[in-house]
This record gives sequence, C-alpha cells and structure tokens, in this order.
Amino acid sequence: MTTTRIEIDHRVRHPEKAGRPDNAIQRKPAWIRVKAPSGPVYAETQALMRSKNLTTVCEEAACPNIGECWSQRHATMMIGGEVCTRACSFCNVATGLPDPLDPGEPRRVAEAVAQMGLRHVVITSVDRDDVVDGGAEHFVETIRAVRAAAPETTIEILTPDFLRKPGSTEKVARARPDVFNHNLETVPRLYPTIRPGARYYQSLRLLDTVKQVDPGIFTKSGLMVGLGETRAEIGQVMDDLRIADVDFLTIGQYLQPTVKHAGVDRFWTPDEFEDLAALARAKGFLQVSATPLTRSSYHADTDFAALREARSKKLIAR
Repeated sequence: MTTTRIEIDHRVRHPEKAGRPDNAIQRKPAWIRVKAPSGPVYAETQALMRSKNLTTVCEEAACPNIGECWSQRHATMMIGGEVCTRACSFCNVATGLPDPLDPGEPRRVAEAVAQMGLRHVVITSVDRDDVVDGGAEHFVETIRAVRAAAPETTIEILTPDFLRKPGSTEKVARARPDVFNHNLETVPRLYPTIRPGARYYQSLRLLDTVKQVDPGIFTKSGLMVGLGETRAEIGQVMDDLRIADVDFLTIGQYLQPTVKHAGVDRFWTPDEFEDLAALARAKGFLQVSATPLTRSSYHADTDFAALREARSKKLIAR
C-alpha cells in the first residue's frame, strides 16, 4: 500500500477527521459506566509503562476498562509506535506517518512482562503500512524476547491485517504465539465507512492462514456492535469465522471517542449480548465473551485458561 505522508501538528490526534461534521456523543446507559482509574497498583502500572518508554492500547484507544485492568497489573502493550497509518472512523489511536520502528522495544516489552510477573500478556500494534513487512518481524522479535525473559508467560498477539504484505502472516504464525488475534471489527457492509483502509476477506484469509501454518495456535477475533449492523449480519460474520476455524470470539459495545468519530447507532442491552453469546456458542466457538464492556484483551488471562480447558474437553469427547 502506498502511504501518503501527512504533515501534522502532533498535538492533533486525528487530522484526517478535522473536516468531518460532528456526531453528537450520546449519554451512556447505566450498564456501561465505569469508575475513574485510581489506586496504588494502577499508579505502579502506569509508572512502569513510562519507565520502559512503552505504549499501551489501553491509553491510546481510550479503553473503558483501563482502571480495572491496570489495578490488576494487566496492560496490553502496543508495539510499533503510537501513530497508525490507517484512519478507521471508530479508533482513537493517532493517525499519521509513524517514526521508524524502535529496535529496543521488544526487549523493553519483555522486561516489563517479567517485572509485572504476568501469566498471560497481550501484545498489539498500530498498522505499519509504511514498513515492508507491515511490522511482522517486529512482532516476531517481541515474541522471542518475551519467551526469553518470561518463559512461563503465555503470549497473545493482536495484529493488523498485513494487507498487501505477502508472507507476513506466515512469518508471525511461525513464531508460535499461544493466541493469534485479528479483529474483523464490524460487518462487511460497514467496512467502507468504518474500516475503509481494510478488506473484510483479507482479514478472514489471515485468520485461516494462521490455522494452515499451525493448527495448534488458538485464533481469535472481535466485533463491535452499535454501528448500525443487524443481528443477521453478525450471525453471517460468525459463520465466516467458523469456516476459518476461529476458536474465540469477542463482542463488545462501540463507544464513540470524539465528536469526529463514527456515531453510535444504538446501545445494545445486556440481554442482547447474552443472546449473541448463545448464538456464537451454538455455532461452535470454543470460547465466547460478549458483554457491553468486552474488549479484545479484557480478562484475556482467565479467558485463555478457559479456552485451553474447552479444547481439552473437546479432544477428550472425540
């Protein structure tokens, strides 16, 4: 993909959205309100991220669960810098031309994982369309560094789609993360407005490729609701993911970061999320997390333990 250099004032996170009309931010219903981050462990986690000069998706994507997760020393590392080459209309990560990849970042991530004593770590990244392999080798180096520094820690990665980066998915899969996650985010009808730089079938192909490289790797994907999708469309996406043999599905409520981002079409109720979870389980996913506050890495450690147990039970039943 050809990336056009965007000259920006770096105090502006979303220069590409500046000219868009405002979308009023709706008041959140009671079931998705959260407490403000606080507490000594939260502060310790924050201080560690700063001391290692690390970026977290928890902060960059304005995750509503940051207070709970950081208070339990769970932080999702975001490698490859803090500036993304894509401009998705739902995402709060800054857009522009990133700095060159930092060769010392994998080591610092590994040191933080070891210092925090994590049982399970989630590592994601911005899109790096400016890099020949889309940042695949950077993922590989980070996985290797974490394995060396914290051999008991299980590793979950959440990658970009590696669009027009042949061989990148295979390269990362061969590093054998315990979980390979890539989010479809929304239904294919909404891609042109919500995820314009991505291609639905490329994302499905990525997940299918991981299983072809190594069937033992757990694969995972996530969806947002509240952007105008229908239940029938979500059901079709579930079917597509099962054809790709995806093990784990997460579904959460889209929350609008700013008035320049895509507006919330509606807030799905807790009962509707339970209905989606039941539908996903009926379609054969090993693990499902579907609640208003579900995010890709929310409760990832306990979900991974449940995922392994579900696979073991399935194998015993055969």
